[in-house]
Amino acid sequence: MPWPTIDETPLPDGQPPSARPEEVIRTDIAIIGSGMGGGTMAYALKDSDAKVLIIERGHRLPAEPQNSDLDEVYIKGRYKNADTWYNGRNGVPFKPGVYYWVGGNTKVYGACLPRFRASDFEATQHQDGISPAWPFSYADLEPYYTRAERLYQVRGQIGEDPTEPLHSEAYPHPSLDHEPTIQRLADSLIRQGLHPFRMPNGLDADSSAKRALCATSDGAPNQAGLKSDAEKVAVNPALAAGVELMTGTKVVRLILGPDGRTVVAALAERDGRIIRVEADKFILAAGAVNSAALLLGSATPEYPRGLANSSGLVGRNYMVHNSTFFIGINPLKVNRTLWQKTLGLNDWYEAGPTNRYPLGNLQMLGKLRASMLKMARPWAPTRVLKAMSDRSVDIYLTTEDLPRRNNGISVVDGTIHVWWEPNNLAPHGELVRRISKAVRKAGYPIIFTERMGIETNSHQCGTAVAGHDPATSVLTPDCRTHDLDNLWVVDSSFFPSSAALNPALTIAANALRVADTIIGAGNASIQGSLGKD
Repeated sequence: MPWPTIDETPLPDGQPPSARPEEVIRTDIAIIGSGMGGGTMAYALKDSDAKVLIIERGHRLPAEPQNSDLDEVYIKGRYKNADTWYNGRNGVPFKPGVYYWVGGNTKVYGACLPRFRASDFEATQHQDGISPAWPFSYADLEPYYTRAERLYQVRGQIGEDPTEPLHSEAYPHPSLDHEPTIQRLADSLIRQGLHPFRMPNGLDADSSAKRALCATSDGAPNQAGLKSDAEKVAVNPALAAGVELMTGTKVVRLILGPDGRTVVAALAERDGRIIRVEADKFILAAGAVNSAALLLGSATPEYPRGLANSSGLVGRNYMVHNSTFFIGINPLKVNRTLWQKTLGLNDWYEAGPTNRYPLGNLQMLGKLRASMLKMARPWAPTRVLKAMSDRSVDIYLTTEDLPRRNNGISVVDGTIHVWWEPNNLAPHGELVRRISKAVRKAGYPIIFTERMGIETNSHQCGTAVAGHDPATSVLTPDCRTHDLDNLWVVDSSFFPSSAALNPALTIAANALRVADTIIGAGNASIQGSLGKD
């Protein structure tokens, strides 16, 4: 099935009926989304003179015993509240790995918070093509990485990973040590000539008691509040400083002013009512798929391809990583690790003497349990799955997914369709092969692997790429839309490439960077007005 001519259907007669609001709200800055991008942006703007409103389609995720009930989380899907999406190539529906809560996906993430490597910001040759350069460098973002690490209370150690880029400051907290089983794995990897390191992490789990409270927190909420999620770290302090939050409110359309260069309002649905939010500045941070869908769905007769889309690239270049769940089993040894997500390996992250092209990253998963495996293998007896997970080490392997114009999202009759054909798979297969060999040498002879499909999209990015040229990008280097003067996008939509690491810290660092430009522009405007007087 070919890619549709997305966004080409004109609206019948100007604004739809939803343009008639039942309530009008006025603010200075409206932030759409409260996850890593939107939440961090709200925090960064909290001490400005602007009146700031966060609009979040979800509600507060409750801290409750079910947060760590694996049957509730994985088998019953208690916290999965996203709409159904569709595979654009075959029409098959699926439930995406995105979550609509205050704090967004960070409510269930594993709090793995690495920086991208310096090479990730440069044009890099991969086996299947070029990973393009970013419109700013690692050096430009480095001070904001440092600020983001302080904000998200990252635990790490410089000097263990040979690919670690320059840090202007040490990590704000010491790294989390490995528990005995993972330490033995690390020791074996070192004996094999590799360089495992303690993965930067935003989890307050530096004691056995705390680790017991975090044991199920990779892919699930943490009732004890020990995870550095965007709600806890960014949104709540922003609210305490005067930022406002509107929950249960889904923005469905952006409205342009007569000049065609300014967004004057966002139309939202809340409890069956239509609300019009007017603001001087709009910051979009709904996630790479939903942000692009909102721009496409805001098409007008004058802009039939959607807003901010003169390049035709809104929704295109969708990337999610090539990822494999990897399980190594030693049938004779029980793995009693509570918090397993402490080890990383980047020996083949960049091209080197033994690999012509970059292969990617190894990180640990939170300790897998039978209920998690049951979700993927419902036909398997629970006792067999428990025997496996009790004796396994559990790994997540990631290889860069390159941007392709035909990979993207479209909106059809109000529903989201995802078009994604994986690429750069040969290096991923080689990474799996090398890790299999290393893990077997470490004493885990039984290996199971499963490559993730279209529904595993927590690392989505690239649908509104940033760049210098309006013809080949949607956003400026400062993440303002080329076409619209008062709209910024600060989730992972702006990524020109996906790298092969968790994107969360990079989203946060960039939000802090963009906030500085917005605050600086506001101050310059004030100074200019004073000068005229």
